[in-house]
Amino acid sequence: MKLVTFTYAGRTSIGTVEGDTVYDLRAGAPELPGSMRQFLEAGAPALERAREVAAAGRGGIPLAEVRLEAPVPDPRKFLGIGGNTRSHLAEVKAAGVPIRHSPHQTWFNKQVTCIVGPFDDIHLPSVSTQLDYEGEMAMVIGARCRNVPKERALEVVAGYTVCNDVSVRDWQLRAPTATLGKSFDTHGPVGPWIVTRDEIPDPHDLELKTWVNGELRMNGRTDEFLHRCEEMIAELSSVFTLEPGDILATGSPAGVGALMDPPRFLEPGDVVRVEVGRIGWIENRVVEAPAGHVYRPPAGTGS
Repeated sequence: MKLVTFTYAGRTSIGTVEGDTVYDLRAGAPELPGSMRQFLEAGAPALERAREVAAAGRGGIPLAEVRLEAPVPDPRKFLGIGGNTRSHLAEVKAAGVPIRHSPHQTWFNKQVTCIVGPFDDIHLPSVSTQLDYEGEMAMVIGARCRNVPKERALEVVAGYTVCNDVSVRDWQLRAPTATLGKSFDTHGPVGPWIVTRDEIPDPHDLELKTWVNGELRMNGRTDEFLHRCEEMIAELSSVFTLEPGDILATGSPAGVGALMDPPRFLEPGDVVRVEVGRIGWIENRVVEAPAGHVYRPPAGTGS
């Protein structure tokens, strides 16, 4: 089943997608929660009710007439794992970039304010020109959990989605945490939906492809993960509670623009398409960041 957050006729709702039709769960099952995070918190009964709505054909809207939003617009956590594919580590080494080898997982935060929809614009920030892409598969957590054993870790996954771990490289390298360079507004496109876990029995058997302006830049597979999905969940949940709707980006293959010779960073007008086999694709255009709020000191401060 494909779970979506969408806007239609000025109203945002959640639904399921079957073929070219979105089934509005607010219309077909008004007793269900109205947001994706709350829906996932409701667990297996809510998922079963959603299947019933789609099977009954209630609340159908043509997919082409809706605006798809990020499937979980308001997760409590959006985390990414660094250096998790063999091909990406190989390209880093070939470029002569010094890296500290560690057998442990390396995680960073993407602040949740970076999240945008699957076809929304990506902003080139005014403070950097080193804008880069990283097409990835992401897990969406479906149950509140702590200390999950590795052999049962996939049981807490609601499903899988596509994300672009957009990165501002010079800001990423300012500190070991990388968080600032990973968290600019609009730098977390996610979507187009969550494909539920039952439809993807093995998340380590998926293609990962990223194009820039139609040029294939990344061409890998999830079977090259150094740390498997269940290992990621076991590691994180040994430290803190994972909650429904949390997004875990699992790593990109080789092909980042920063490591090309010469580097090929994203520019306004570029279009980045990320596709994950059996899930779907997202596509985002790069634009100049609009002028934001300008701080003005309170009256009477003398500034």
